[in-house]
Amino acid sequence: KYLYEPVYPKGSARVKVTPGYKEEQCAPALTLEMKKPVDLEAPISCLQTLQEDLLVATADGYLHMLHWDSVSNGRRAVNLCTIPFSLDLQSSRGGPCLDLDGVHIRDMEYCTTLDGFAVVFDDGRLGFITPTANRLATDQLQGVWAADVSDGTCVAVNNKYRLMAFGCASGSVLVYMIDSSTGSMQLSHKLELTPKHYPDIWNKTGPVKMIRWSPDCSVVMVTWDCGGLSLWSVFGAHLICTLGEDFAYRSDGTKKEPLKISSMSWGVEGYHLWVIGSTDATPVPDGAEGDEKLQQAGILQFQFIKSSNQEQVLLHGEDRLYLTCGDPTQAHTSTPLSQGLSTLLGHKHWQVVQIHSTYLETNWPIRVRTSLWWKLSNIYVCLQEQNMTVTGGLTWWNDFVVVACYNFIDRQEELRLYVRSSNLDNAFASVTKLHADTLLLNVFRNVVILFRADCSICLYSIERRHNSPNPSASVELLQEVSMSRYIPHPGLVVSVTLTSVRTETGITLKAPQQACSAESILLNLAGQLIMLQRDRSGPQVREKDTPANQTKLLPFCPPVVLAQCVENVWTTCRSNRKKRHLMEALWLSCGEAGMKVWLPLFPRDHRKPHSFLSRRIMLPFHINIYPLTVLFEDALILGASNETVLFDGPGSSSLEALFPFCTVERTSQIYLHHILRQLLVRNLGEQALMLAQSCAMLPYFPHVLELMVHVVLEEEATSREPIPDPLLPTVAKFVTEFPLFLQTIVHCARKTEYALWNYLFAAVGNPKDLFEECLMAQDLDTAASYLIILQNMEVPAVSRQHATLLFNTALEQGKWDLCRHMIRFLKAIGSGESETPPSTPTTQEQSSTGGFEFFRNRSISLSQSADSIAGGKFNLQKTLSVPSGPSSKGDSAENLYIDVMLWRHARHLLEQVRLRDLGCFSAQLGFELIGWLCRERMRVARVDDFVTALKCLHKDFLWPFPVIPACSINSPLKNGRCRPVLSSRLLKSQSADSLLNSDMDTTPPQVTTANHRWLDGLGAVSKELDSASSHGAPQTQEAFLSPLINKEHPVIHKSCSLNFHPKQKDKRRSVILH
Repeated sequence: KYLYEPVYPKGSARVKVTPGYKEEQCAPALTLEMKKPVDLEAPISCLQTLQEDLLVATADGYLHMLHWDSVSNGRRAVNLCTIPFSLDLQSSRGGPCLDLDGVHIRDMEYCTTLDGFAVVFDDGRLGFITPTANRLATDQLQGVWAADVSDGTCVAVNNKYRLMAFGCASGSVLVYMIDSSTGSMQLSHKLELTPKHYPDIWNKTGPVKMIRWSPDCSVVMVTWDCGGLSLWSVFGAHLICTLGEDFAYRSDGTKKEPLKISSMSWGVEGYHLWVIGSTDATPVPDGAEGDEKLQQAGILQFQFIKSSNQEQVLLHGEDRLYLTCGDPTQAHTSTPLSQGLSTLLGHKHWQVVQIHSTYLETNWPIRVRTSLWWKLSNIYVCLQEQNMTVTGGLTWWNDFVVVACYNFIDRQEELRLYVRSSNLDNAFASVTKLHADTLLLNVFRNVVILFRADCSICLYSIERRHNSPNPSASVELLQEVSMSRYIPHPGLVVSVTLTSVRTETGITLKAPQQACSAESILLNLAGQLIMLQRDRSGPQVREKDTPANQTKLLPFCPPVVLAQCVENVWTTCRSNRKKRHLMEALWLSCGEAGMKVWLPLFPRDHRKPHSFLSRRIMLPFHINIYPLTVLFEDALILGASNETVLFDGPGSSSLEALFPFCTVERTSQIYLHHILRQLLVRNLGEQALMLAQSCAMLPYFPHVLELMVHVVLEEEATSREPIPDPLLPTVAKFVTEFPLFLQTIVHCARKTEYALWNYLFAAVGNPKDLFEECLMAQDLDTAASYLIILQNMEVPAVSRQHATLLFNTALEQGKWDLCRHMIRFLKAIGSGESETPPSTPTTQEQSSTGGFEFFRNRSISLSQSADSIAGGKFNLQKTLSVPSGPSSKGDSAENLYIDVMLWRHARHLLEQVRLRDLGCFSAQLGFELIGWLCRERMRVARVDDFVTALKCLHKDFLWPFPVIPACSINSPLKNGRCRPVLSSRLLKSQSADSLLNSDMDTTPPQVTTANHRWLDGLGAVSKELDSASSHGAPQTQEAFLSPLINKEHPVIHKSCSLNFHPKQKDKRRSVILH
């Protein structure tokens, strides 16, 4: 009785409540019986069914037309040789005719929108047969054929886009279209595997076996004789292929045998692909009976998800939705919309909304969908849904769901608005009756645009009612435009969009209000994007002079074609004066051709535009992902890609094990560098600069500049042909307009092959000059990157000179990480240097001398050992890099070379009494400070001005100067009686030798010398202060000099000595007064 019956659990409420519900859900069993045999006297090669006729091609070269009621009409046959074939349908053009003697049709398919048959002959030639009259008759047929093609195998037609896809024996698919003016077959694009992405299989697929367009005509599936599946978009964007990557290899690296397919078909709404795998026809004996059995072929079902053309990535399967909702914590914040979209970039998880099974029992599968940013509409299932069906889609207007539907009860087409805060109930709906079936629906600000089945466009205004107790809206018809002259069939319209984009008026600065109004209608007619603009050629009436209820909309001009092969269109109703280029642009997805942007051009600084400069320009560019949405303010394109995961399950021999586990991942790509490059190619540098400056605050703008330089460099430097007008100098000059120029060039060079560096720096400048610019700008990290460039492009002496200059600058600024890297860098230069080293310095350089001048003329000789220098005036001793074992002479000299620079910097710090920096320098770089101080006690450690040195010491460590406590107010020191004694003691000197070579807490011996040291006399002064303050302070206690933030005043007591702690990890070194 039934072919399939649904099984419900016991006590199901739906079965009990609804009588006959179970019977309605059953699939009835069909019986076929022969009505009448028809003998065509030749083998049948292919057949095609029409509404009333059946078209059959036989191997004898005849085309038979049979009526389904063959008793009344009989049959008609036509010989292919009698059908005139030419290159086009224009009779005035003469051309070769096709000779079809002994040729029959191998495969054919009827195209409704083209009103003809796409055919493949058995000799591989391709053709298209169409009737000359309105009705298909045997004596009123003519055909066109495709030139230079003789390896056709199969054909499939796309009725929505009026395309014919022909499979070839070479493995490629040729997609043809019919030229509307000449009627000839024109090649639109090719579907073929490229050697770049499939190097092992691109030319080994064999002939194309089958081609199947999806039910919505948006994608096409192709299979070959060798097996495998490949999916392309309607205009050639490659989406997935099972002949490469994880589809072709197991987890252990062995190659799989591709699945050979004997038949395949798309399921309802294109969510499934049913595949029957082909098997060997070798008979298998079955036991003693000797019967022969054939291996049964397996049936596979592939599941697919679709995308929706929204301002966010929204995917939908047959029973669920995939949304990217960003950070849920920012969903309720009052942030701008562009910032909300930016949160989607770092959120990789999908929010999956599963539709309830009870709802899907009567409404499967999902057909139309929409979403409102981060929130999902709160729509509930009610019985009133059974009384209507959505025909034109649905969309959002503020808090209302706008639906174009058909009312089964009233048999009326309606436009309904349901408020988001209420249930999906007609009691809360605003209903407007329509006069024709609605096919497409869209919203622009407060205007709804409808495309109807009679090829007309209606504009409705929506206004929220404030006098109603429940939230509601009123809908009013504004304008109706007939498009029947330009649209041959309503099913050819892919999308309809209302936008503010215009060619002229909407871009002028004199009329900025026009950028917010509905200025144009965009129609995607079978991949051809046409635009209707409002006609402003007549006298204009100012809006303030016209009452609001008497405003008459301007008519539309005849349509103009903007682009071909368009799959998706993106535009926005938002405005941003800082990013007008991006917000007022029109973005197009064109399949294999990549993307196109119709960019507005603005005069700079409100100047009058040039008369020869167009107001808009169409710029093409290629991307690596399939675009699903465009983020206008963020200059990003979002998409989704199929990712695979290999697994080896227990049933590894089953058909399912031939395919990996697939997941859907979000992808994104920057497109700004493509647009900037296209503008520079067209000598629109001023427009490129304005666009780049408007996006300079984006976090990835430095990467945009790097990509632009890198792409142009790779193309021009690796070109085999000479380039008459290279673009790289223009790009380099453009990048210099931004403060990130130095970083951009060096980052691009570091990511590029060494062989291309000469070409790069020939355009951007000498790397030595760029290195010096980095030093002048105090950008040491970028200078270090340029130093790596110089190491590879210059001789070691030049690298040493620049490394020395950078090392000294890093030491002065306290860039300790960079200093450590520079030490390793200088050692690497010395270990690989082969040229004659420079001479050894003979005199001590002043501390103020720059490192570049010093080491350019006077540097440590690599041919001399440390012992030959130890007897000189420096009395140098290696303190930084002492090798643990035997080392070469070059390594020892190189270590000494580095040590000399470290000693110079330490002397420079000590001369300026920067003890804190000296301690940090010692701790960070492992400098042996104690031993170095002992050697320098007779030279740089001498202090001529003790007062200035002490002040510098307090300033360096942020210490307050010592004051006399309140308890010592009557001390002799306070009254000035001990001042002569203190002055006389300050004139005495002590030797610092015993102070530095003995314990720091002991009193140094009193040895008189001719030199005055700032380390000398501290003990004597402390004793004098101690004796002076002891008269008024019978009980004393220890006190420390605290920083300025300490509110207490320090007390000076006992002996005063200076303690260094070079091994302490804290960067701030402490000096304690006891």
